[in-house]
Amino acid sequence: MTCDKCGYHDKKEGEKFNIKLCRICLLFAPDQEQDFQGYLSEKLDWKTLETFRKYGQSTGSRQKKGMDEKAKQGKIMTRVALGYSLSNETLIPNEFASKVHSIFRTFLNQNYSLNNMAKHYDLSVNGLKKILKNRTYLGEVKFAGNLYKSNHPAIINPEIFYAVQRKLVEISRKKKVVS
Repeated sequence: MTCDKCGYHDKKEGEKFNIKLCRICLLFAPDQEQDFQGYLSEKLDWKTLETFRKYGQSTGSRQKKGMDEKAKQGKIMTRVALGYSLSNETLIPNEFASKVHSIFRTFLNQNYSLNNMAKHYDLSVNGLKKILKNRTYLGEVKFAGNLYKSNHPAIINPEIFYAVQRKLVEISRKKKVVS
């Protein structure tokens, strides 16, 4: 296919208002049809846009880079975890921090199944697992597969957290043997 705006030949083209556009032209194309016609009439050589293609600039690359910088500074990049509230871009423990503590202690010290524990705490099993594996409770931030020390206080002791991780692995191994 050939882009009707810049003339670039690409397999990854799209359409807008029945006009074929390369991914770069499509990225900048207006959503209103009358604006789109004006945009289309501003002809452009594909070579002008080659830098964007060559260096893989995408709409989210600058945003992701900025988010990564924030994560390196210890700022949270995800939804606020149970047990915390957000105040001035910093997590602070709230009234549910004791519930999180209780979840970790109960899981570690009792022999409840994940299903029974989830029901007891009014959570789904996956929700319970997410809480038990969430490194936010250690005072860390995880973003794009990387871990960073955060500026928020930990609400779970590292010994408890890692003991819970070992028990989760143990449970997972037992399930695999039974299956």
